[in-house]
Amino acid sequence: MARYILKRLGQSLIVIFIVTIMVFVLMHSLPGDPVKIFLGDSATPEQVEYYTKEFGLDQPLYVQYFSWINGLLHGELGRSITYKLDVKNLMLQRLACTVSITLPAFIIALVIGVIFGVITSVNRGKPKDYVLTSIANVGIATPSFWVGILLVYVFSLKLAILPVQGYVSPTESLTGYLKCLVLPVIVLSLGHLASTTRQTRSSMLEVVSQDYIRTARSKGLSEKTVIYKHALRNALIPIVTMMGGAIGGLIGGTVVIESLFNIPGIGSLMLTAITNKDYMVVQNVTFFISLAVVIANLVVDILYGVIDPRIRVE
Repeated sequence: MARYILKRLGQSLIVIFIVTIMVFVLMHSLPGDPVKIFLGDSATPEQVEYYTKEFGLDQPLYVQYFSWINGLLHGELGRSITYKLDVKNLMLQRLACTVSITLPAFIIALVIGVIFGVITSVNRGKPKDYVLTSIANVGIATPSFWVGILLVYVFSLKLAILPVQGYVSPTESLTGYLKCLVLPVIVLSLGHLASTTRQTRSSMLEVVSQDYIRTARSKGLSEKTVIYKHALRNALIPIVTMMGGAIGGLIGGTVVIESLFNIPGIGSLMLTAITNKDYMVVQNVTFFISLAVVIANLVVDILYGVIDPRIRVE
């Protein structure tokens, strides 16, 4: 198992290195000068020159790249041109908002999606299967931003029970904090919940038709034991694979959700930074998002070995 984990860890480090190069090259390939965008049209050449040197943008690209990597290794993420703040502090301020949305959305998508998938598989061809599968199909096909607008119209404008947008810190008001999270979490989790339901159903239907499941039933085991102890465990690998990829989808989805609900998280920070060509913010946010996705996939690979020992041997 240790050799298996080390191998996956080495592959993850290579992926992260490639991501840093791609992000750096893509950002510096975009047209426009971030200093001129920051200063505006009225900026003088002297001001442009001063701030270009101030943020190290007068250095050759390879020097800027290695300076950024060196900063990452030492925990120094540079300064934001747009906000004129340390990027590390800026990201830490926004991180809590993003985690408060993505974490519950992930848990909801995983737990409820697996439960619905199991229900549909054991009730194949019955009304429960038709209803839940139809809802899952609609959830997959419906754009999240449209669902968000619809929910805001119904629950915020018509019923007036939830806020239209904004974010309240739990230290200010716990009730206000929870109300602000309801709609963003629902919208962010909906598509992944639907996908998990479909994937769980497909995996379970394939597993329950196997001979060992019929043998377990013939031994007199309860249906609950057969489904959750024998069938579900063997159906988990495709589900775990999907949820590993869902981490990236959830984090990426916060760009749209935070903009829609005016939540000051990492997603909205990223969108503003891209608009203003704020190199250090975009590079560091993208790096840490990629790092989170790589870690999630590494955990998924480890879970493969835990769920199925044959994978470790291979």
